[in-house]
Amino acid sequence: MDMWWKVGLVLVMFWGLTSSEDREEHRESPPRTAMLRAPVETLDFGFVPSVVYETHAYYEPGPMGILFHMVHAFLYVVQPNPFPKDLIVKMVQQNMGGIKGDDYKKPENVVLLLQTIYYELGFIVLSVLGVFFVLLMPIVGLCFCVCRCCENCGGEMHQRQKKNGDCLRGFYMATLIATSVFLAVGVTVAYVANQNITSQIKSTRRLVSTNIRDLKAFANYTPAQIDYLTAQYTTAKNKVLSDLDNIGTLLGGQIHNKLESEVVPALDHALRMTAVKVESAIKAMRETKESLESVSTSLETLQEGTGRLQVSLQSERVSLSNTLNDWACSNEDVTHTCNSIRGTLNQLALSANFNGLPDVEAPLANLDAVLKTDLSNIVQKGYSSFNDTPQLVREQTKGIVSEVKGLLDKSGAEIIGFTKMFPVEPALQNFSKFLTDSQKNIEAYYPQIDQLDFYRWIGCVLICCLVVLVLAFNFLGLLCGSCGYDKNSTPTTRGCLSNTGGNLLMASVGFSFIFSWVLMGVVVTTFIVGGNIEKLVCEPLANRQIFKIIDTPYMVHPTKKNFLPGMLFQDPNIDLTIGSMYRDCYENNGLYSALQLETKFNFNKFLNATVFNPEIGDIFNNVNVDLQGMLLLEQEGKDNLIDFANTGIGDIDYQAYLTEVNKGVTVVDLLSYANELDAQADNLPRGALENALKGHASSIRQIHKDQVVPMEQAMKFVKARSNLNQSIRQLEKTSRELPVKVTNVLNAIEAAEYLISNNASHVVKQESDKFIKKIIGYFSQYTEWVKHSLAMEVAQCKPISNIVDSAEIVACSFIVDSVNTFWFGLGGCCVLLIPSIIMSVKLAKFYRRMDTEDVFDDGSENWS
Repeated sequence: MDMWWKVGLVLVMFWGLTSSEDREEHRESPPRTAMLRAPVETLDFGFVPSVVYETHAYYEPGPMGILFHMVHAFLYVVQPNPFPKDLIVKMVQQNMGGIKGDDYKKPENVVLLLQTIYYELGFIVLSVLGVFFVLLMPIVGLCFCVCRCCENCGGEMHQRQKKNGDCLRGFYMATLIATSVFLAVGVTVAYVANQNITSQIKSTRRLVSTNIRDLKAFANYTPAQIDYLTAQYTTAKNKVLSDLDNIGTLLGGQIHNKLESEVVPALDHALRMTAVKVESAIKAMRETKESLESVSTSLETLQEGTGRLQVSLQSERVSLSNTLNDWACSNEDVTHTCNSIRGTLNQLALSANFNGLPDVEAPLANLDAVLKTDLSNIVQKGYSSFNDTPQLVREQTKGIVSEVKGLLDKSGAEIIGFTKMFPVEPALQNFSKFLTDSQKNIEAYYPQIDQLDFYRWIGCVLICCLVVLVLAFNFLGLLCGSCGYDKNSTPTTRGCLSNTGGNLLMASVGFSFIFSWVLMGVVVTTFIVGGNIEKLVCEPLANRQIFKIIDTPYMVHPTKKNFLPGMLFQDPNIDLTIGSMYRDCYENNGLYSALQLETKFNFNKFLNATVFNPEIGDIFNNVNVDLQGMLLLEQEGKDNLIDFANTGIGDIDYQAYLTEVNKGVTVVDLLSYANELDAQADNLPRGALENALKGHASSIRQIHKDQVVPMEQAMKFVKARSNLNQSIRQLEKTSRELPVKVTNVLNAIEAAEYLISNNASHVVKQESDKFIKKIIGYFSQYTEWVKHSLAMEVAQCKPISNIVDSAEIVACSFIVDSVNTFWFGLGGCCVLLIPSIIMSVKLAKFYRRMDTEDVFDDGSENWS
C-alpha cells in the first residue's frame, strides 16, 4: 500500500506540469462555437507516440475451469443472495468508531446482525454441520471401539448364516467400491487444486514483472508524449504563417470573388460584355473602313465610266435626233416610224447618277484616327485593376502580418517555457528508480514465498495422503478379500488372504475415525474463509460491485465525501471515484482523463489562454482594406470609346447610296435598243434614211461594245456595284448599334466602380472575419487535438487497471479458486468416509475368520 501511495504522489507531481493557476486567472479563451463554424482545412498532427503494454490481465484456467465452475455453482447454492452492498455500507458507517460497551444491543446493530446472519445462513448451516462432524466423529469412533471390545457393534467373532448372505456381500462390496472411487476422485480434485496453486506461483512472477515493466514504459513514454503535444503547436503555427504569407491570395482572392459573384453581380457581366462588344466594334470598324474605302473606289470608277458614257449617249442622241428631223421623215409612209423612234430618244441616258452622292473622306479619316488607339488594351486595364485586389490586400496588411507572426512566436515560446518549468524528467527518473527498487525487493521475497508454498504444498499433500491411506486399505481389503474369499469355506475356516482383507478393511475404518475429524476441521476452516472471500471479495471484484462500496460518499472518512480525490488532491468534493478511474484505465484512456486532472491542473485552459491570445483578435479587427481607389476604366479609355461612337459614319445618307446602286446604268439596254432600231429601219423603204438609222444602230452597238461591254468583261462596274451595296448595308447596321453599345458599356463600368467604391466595405469586413476565423480555426483544431490526446492517448493508464486485474487473477483465480476447489474435493471425501466406514465394517464380517459359527442339527449348513 505504501508503494502505490508513493506512485500516486509521483504521478501527481508529474501531471503538475499541465497547469498554471495564475495564467488561468488572467486569460480567457474566446468563444469556440463561432470559430468552428468557419470552413477550415483539416490539419494533420500525426500520431502521439504510443506504447504497447505487455501485461495481458486475462486468465484462462483451462480444464481447471470446470472444477472452478462446479465450486462456484456449489457456493451459489449455499449463498444465492446478491452482494450485500447496502448492508456492508451500513455496518461500516454505523460502527466506524468501533463498538463500545453495549453498542451491540442497539436496535440498528441488532438489525444489522440479523441481516448478516440471514446473508450468511448457508455458510452457518454447513459450518455447524461441519463442527458437529468434527466433534462427533472422535466420540463415535471411541464408542465404536469400546463397543467392539465388548463384542458389540460387530465385534463378536461369530457370523450368523443368512440365505441372502451372498447378495449382501455383493451389495456391500459394490457400494464400497463406488464410495472408494468417489473418494479417489475427491482426493484427486484436492491434489490438483493444491498443485495448481504451486504452478501458478510462477505466473504470478510473470504478472508482477510485466506490470512493473508497463509502469516503467508508462513513465518513460509520457515525457515524449507531452513533448510531442507541445511540438505540434508548430504545425498549427506554420499553417497560420503560410496563410498569412498568402493573405493576398486567400483574403484578397475571396474579396475579389465575393465582389464578382455577390456584391456586384453586374460587374462580371459588364466587363465580359465590354470585351466582346469592343472586339466586335473594332471588327465592325475595320469592316466599315474597308467598306468606306470600297465606296470611295467605286465612286471614282463609276463617276469616271458614267461620265464618258453620258457624253457618248448625248452625242448619239443628238445625231439620231438630227437624222429624224431630215425631210425624208416627212413622207407619210415613214412618218409613223420616225415619230416612234423620236419618242425613244430620251431612253439613251444614264439611269444612276453617282456624281451627287456624299463624300466619305471625312468619316474615313475619323476611322483611321480611332483605329490607331488599342481599345481592347484600355479595357483590359480595367480587368487588371480589379484583378489586382489580392496585391492591394497584401500591401495594405503587411504591418498586421508582421505583428501576428511576432505574437505566434511569443505564444510558442510560452508553451515551451511552461513545460520546462516543472522537473518532469527527474521526477520520472525517480519513479523509474522506485519501480526498479520495488521489483528487486519483491524478487527478494521469491525464495521465501517458494519455501512457504513448499510447506503449504507438503501440508496439503499430507492431508491428501490421509485420505489416500484410507483408500489404500479399502482397495487392498477389497482385493485381498475378493481374491481370498471361498464360498465353500465356513466362517471359521476362511483363508488367510480373506482374513487379511477383512482386517485391512477394519484398519481403514480405524484410520477413518482417527483422521476424518481432522480433515473436516481443515475443510470447515477453508470453507468459511475461502467461500466468504469468493462471495464478498472475488465476485464483487469481478463485476466491479466492490468499487461501489469504496466509492460510497463518506464511506472511508465521515468528513470526506470521495476517498480518492481526498487522498490525491486533498479535495474530497471532486466527483472522482475509483470505479470511474478503473473504467477509464481499463479502456486505456489517458491518466489526465482518468484522474480528472482538469479540475486541479487544467492544461487545456492554459493552452486556450496562450494560443487564443486576445491581442491577435485585436490586431485582426484592425484589418481595413480600402478599394475606393480602384478604377475599372480610366478617363482616356472613356474618351476613346466616346470618339469611337462619334466617327461620323452615322451621318452618311445610306439611303441615297442604296437608291443609286439599285438603279441600272442606262435607262434601257443599249444592245436591245440597237436591235429594235435595226428592226424599225428594215420596215422603211430603201434609201438614205434606212441607211442612216442602221448607222445609228451600229454606233449604239459600238458604244455598248466599247464602253459597257469592256466594263462588264472586267467586272469593274459589277464589282464596284456589289461592294458598294454590301458596304452601305454594313455601315447602316453599325451606325445604328455602335453608339448604344458604347453608351451601355460606359454606364455598366461606372455603375461597377460606384458599387466597388461605396458598397464593398461590408464584403471586406465579412471576408476578413472569415479569414480570422479560419486562422483561429487552426488553433482550435490544435487545442481540440491536445484535449483529445490528453484524454485518450497521453499517459494511457492501462497499467493501473492491469494492476487491479492482476491482483484479482492472483488472489481469486490462482489462490481462492484453488483453495475452494481443495476444500470442495476434501469435503466430499470427508462425507464419503461415513458410508465407507459402514460398508467396510459390514463387508469385513464376510472376509474375516470367525471364532464360532452356526451348527444345524440335520447336518446341513446354510452359507451366506
